[in-house]
Amino acid sequence: MEPYQRDAISVDVSSRLRELREARGISMRTLASRSGLSANALSMIERGKTSPSVSTLYKLANALGVSITAFFGTENEKRQVVFLKHDARTRLPFTRGVFEALGGENFAGRVEPFMLTMESGASCGPHDIVHSGHEFVFCLRGQLDYTVEKETFRLEPGDSLLFASKLRHRWKNPATTVTNALIIISGFAEGEEPHAMHWKK
Repeated sequence: MEPYQRDAISVDVSSRLRELREARGISMRTLASRSGLSANALSMIERGKTSPSVSTLYKLANALGVSITAFFGTENEKRQVVFLKHDARTRLPFTRGVFEALGGENFAGRVEPFMLTMESGASCGPHDIVHSGHEFVFCLRGQLDYTVEKETFRLEPGDSLLFASKLRHRWKNPATTVTNALIIISGFAEGEEPHAMHWKK
């Protein structure tokens, strides 16, 4: 891992999930029902016994009515200018990878940039992603397969992909090495958080 990744602030998903759930007065059984997860799987995550996949994080965010960036901590006042030092990024671990916020959680605008670090075989999970706005993907290292509708694009360092996020999409690291990608979601409807739009049934 790069030094900035070691220095970044890491989120305790288990305790943050419990805080978000309890603050909304939602029982574990209700959250399990809303998210489509089993109560046992949810319990394992809350007790820190397992790391959720990206698809699971999106499902939980949707079921809680929040953006995935809500897992990064308490909601801060949105600002028109966000300067973020490399060692101040918040990291959210998921199965076989790390999601790093790049300031979108504090920005008063309709854009959410983030970085994904994916180990070999890492993927977004078993479900397609659909949300409003536009999605830009830039591969920094390794390889990344991005499927949009039924077409799969293999991105290598320097390659990019831009598409309407209303199209069903999913991603996976097909390589035997680590992949790094920059993803920017923009142009979503005002007042709408794109991550909260993921995994609608």
